[in-house]
Amino acid sequence: MNRRDFLTTTGTVAAAWTAAPCWFAAPAAEKPLRVGLIGTGWYGKVDLLRLMQVTPTEVVSLCDVDKKMLAEAVDIITARAKTDKKPRTYTDYRAMLKEKDLDVVIVGTPDHWHALPTIAAIEAGADVYVQKPISVDVLEGQAMLDAARKHRRVVQVGTQRRSTPHLREAREKVVQAGLLGRIAYAEVYCYYHMRNTATPPVSQPPEYFDYDLWTGPAPLRPYDPPPYPNAQGDPLPHRRWWRAFMEYGNGIVGDMCIHMLDMVRWMCNLGWPTHISSSGGIFVQKQARANITDTQTATFRFPEFPVQWTHRTWGDPADRDYPWGATIYGEKGTLKLSVHKYEFFPIGQNKPQLSGTARFEEDQYPEDKTEKDLERHVASAIREHMRDFLQARQNRGRPVADIEQGHISTASCILANIALELGRTLHWDAAKHEVIGDAEANKRLKRPYRSGYTHPAG
Repeated sequence: MNRRDFLTTTGTVAAAWTAAPCWFAAPAAEKPLRVGLIGTGWYGKVDLLRLMQVTPTEVVSLCDVDKKMLAEAVDIITARAKTDKKPRTYTDYRAMLKEKDLDVVIVGTPDHWHALPTIAAIEAGADVYVQKPISVDVLEGQAMLDAARKHRRVVQVGTQRRSTPHLREAREKVVQAGLLGRIAYAEVYCYYHMRNTATPPVSQPPEYFDYDLWTGPAPLRPYDPPPYPNAQGDPLPHRRWWRAFMEYGNGIVGDMCIHMLDMVRWMCNLGWPTHISSSGGIFVQKQARANITDTQTATFRFPEFPVQWTHRTWGDPADRDYPWGATIYGEKGTLKLSVHKYEFFPIGQNKPQLSGTARFEEDQYPEDKTEKDLERHVASAIREHMRDFLQARQNRGRPVADIEQGHISTASCILANIALELGRTLHWDAAKHEVIGDAEANKRLKRPYRSGYTHPAG
């Protein structure tokens, strides 16, 4: 079961739309924003369609290695734009970026393809919105940050918890208002049954899908798509099957921990952790083809206080109301946070003193009601995130989820997996960007690239 299916099949949290003002006001556009999208799957389209809702947009080009998915995206984008002019299409992002005619590039590829297209888009003169996690190794992320600063481009990372209306409210009304008192500990967690347990046979890629190019710099695994077909009835690995493998990402820590760790960092103004440890493994779902952990904890020790992550892809959540979220503990109370709601409990009280729920804006954006695969409770957050991105573009400043913040949160999660692999605590020196006194760990800051691809860190 994937995250979207879990959210739609579990009990929903009541959430009411209110006419609250936008946290970020998109600047008035003098002319349509020229946009290109690399990766036209689920969240690539979700992000692009939210951008189209908040500013005049001309979708100039779309890129995907799946020609069927690409054609479907053309139809969806053209219909939403209410125009007969169709975007140009590409199967190789390098050909798309050679045109150098884009104001903004959205990178919505699988994780192993985030770094190279982002850096290429920056070098082509575009500002970038890139999905999280920004990279699959630490030095990729540093190279992305270096490129953004060198070329003075604005890069927003898709850690949209920083722009989620009810979470911004919690930050202001609870954390910044001092209602928690001294904060000494936080927990972040995910108990979704999202680890794929399939064991499909090896087969041949269809002619319309370039599996070699999709694999890119990652190791070339046998083509073994799961028995979950796309709209055309074809099983494909890029329909989230790839998240089951460490070859393409960093497991559930890299997928889900980054969101909640980043949210706590933003809420509490935390920088880099100084010590990272982790334990776990495949304890229950041992028959699956997947090689990511089904159970894992990680502790991130910040100078201010520790943050502990837990995920378990089996059994019940610790709190059924918060299957994916964060709990921040203060001397005066406890703050619980999720994508659906927040609740603040003063010490000794069983009922929340303050609470808030996800903002639905379907009166303003009725297309949210019918858009395929949209996490409707997240739509307002992505719109706010896009408005903030547009503001940063206008003043050439740093967006709320600037590439540096995305790098810190991403790299912290990667370091947790390295700590698990090595079986020891890592002492991180943020200034030197290295693990102190641990040559073996430092070798793992950069993954080997497949022949034919050059790592951006050299």
